[in-house]
Amino acid sequence: MADRPRIPIAKPVFGAKEEELLLATLRSGWVTQGPRVEEFEAAFAASIGSAEAVAVSSGTAALFLSLKSQGIGRGDEVLVPSLTFIATVNAIVHCDATPVFVDVDPATYNIDADSVARALTPQTAAVIAVHQLGMPADLDALTAVTQPRGIPIIEDAACAVGSRYKGAPVGASGNLAAFSFHPRKVLVTGEGGMITLNDSSLARRLRRLRHQGMSVSDAERHRAQRVVIEQYDEIGFNFRMSDLHAALGLAQLAGLDRHLERRRAIAARYEQGLRHIADVQPPAAPDYADPNFQSYIVRVNGAGCDERDRLMDAMLSRGVVTRRGLMASHAEPCYRGAKTEGALPHTETAARETLLLPMYVELTEDDQDRVLQVLDESLEAGFQTTANRNSKGSRR
Repeated sequence: MADRPRIPIAKPVFGAKEEELLLATLRSGWVTQGPRVEEFEAAFAASIGSAEAVAVSSGTAALFLSLKSQGIGRGDEVLVPSLTFIATVNAIVHCDATPVFVDVDPATYNIDADSVARALTPQTAAVIAVHQLGMPADLDALTAVTQPRGIPIIEDAACAVGSRYKGAPVGASGNLAAFSFHPRKVLVTGEGGMITLNDSSLARRLRRLRHQGMSVSDAERHRAQRVVIEQYDEIGFNFRMSDLHAALGLAQLAGLDRHLERRRAIAARYEQGLRHIADVQPPAAPDYADPNFQSYIVRVNGAGCDERDRLMDAMLSRGVVTRRGLMASHAEPCYRGAKTEGALPHTETAARETLLLPMYVELTEDDQDRVLQVLDESLEAGFQTTANRNSKGSRR
């Protein structure tokens, strides 16, 4: 397979609609935060079913502003799954608050409500529910723990555009929810993020905070019939989204349903193919969840990190790109020694045993068959798990 093109882990899809809106935006002369951003916010809120959507420069900025707007800061603890991309945890630290790592459900890789209940202290100011790789977290179970204590849930929905929880889009719960539009996400603007919420007053404050605390936006001043002098009642940040990014977002949003349908079809085909490969477990969605399959995660039962990494190298040598599945943030050098709820066995097992297979809208059936073939051949060629070391005969 050496002469065949490499199959990437992900690839964004752009078409004529993106080109059309980008060109129109360039010709308008308004390329920073302006009318396209307002249009994108309104369209995104409508697609989610939230009252408000506030566009920002990244998913990390969305999560940071969500925490900041709740007054979270020095002396506060925020409960967060260790099993998440490190940006989730960094946003807490940038607020001068303390992350407290909790464990996950071993089936969904999402934050575990029982672990949250054990970690609560008088200093707990918020809980971050990560919808891991687009798999919706069990918000009702978390709410049952946090609501009696008045602790807000902030949703890290970075990967979850188009996912549904109990039939409703992720982001429609009324909690602050932070989305990302990074190139590996389902809806791509290059860089960018969004906060959804139902509180119009808080949305106005978030729009001020993203633009240095300015009391009125540039677009509002541009539309005004008389001179408007802005003021700055609190210190803000430069987290603006450009109109160029918003133009891409509008085009991507128009094709979102089609892209979701394709991703779910690819996921179903992967699941079927993996039935014939021993020791490799596909993702499983609980009854309440309809994931978007932003990524396709598999568990190699019994693997250690070294074995998993050798498997990934073997697949790369055969032209298929993979990534480690999920990171244990508390094991990274910058967070070693951080506070945890206790031992995090499900987190550490998932961090050892999971990897991501290629997942993108333009992945063909031939390419998908090649991914499965390479996975099986790489396992056969020298990778052994605890389970198959003790078995005999064919792995299939």
